[in-house]
Amino acid sequence: MTDLVASSIITHNIAIFALLCLILYHFVIVSKTTDFISLAKKLKFTTPIFHSINAFVVYTGAVVSAYVKIFDFTVILMVFASLFLMISEIKRYKKMRVILSNDSKQQDEFKIFAKKIYIFQLIAIFTVYIISKIF
Repeated sequence: MTDLVASSIITHNIAIFALLCLILYHFVIVSKTTDFISLAKKLKFTTPIFHSINAFVVYTGAVVSAYVKIFDFTVILMVFASLFLMISEIKRYKKMRVILSNDSKQQDEFKIFAKKIYIFQLIAIFTVYIISKIF
């Protein structure tokens, strides 16, 4: 059964890596895209993918935690980090969808807001990773 746990942990880590790649992709397209309509379309397309990967990370983490019967500080921290990722992405999406195509001031404010969210998401993931390796 240790092979099952090892393969679950590998799958969990691959899903986290995919989530990191998607966050970095979001950061890059927010930084590089000048047309807000195309930016909104790209983000609208990838938002369900983001939430699916995040749900997969939570599910695989819960399976590993339940199988190994460990529910300690790092597991609780991982749960809060995934909740933060989900809530911040929902806030970003809600702020994006109310912006009009001709309101350039709100579009520029949204880009700054989205960049901050993606930076905080990356910090959250790396912080949880470092803390989980320490403890």
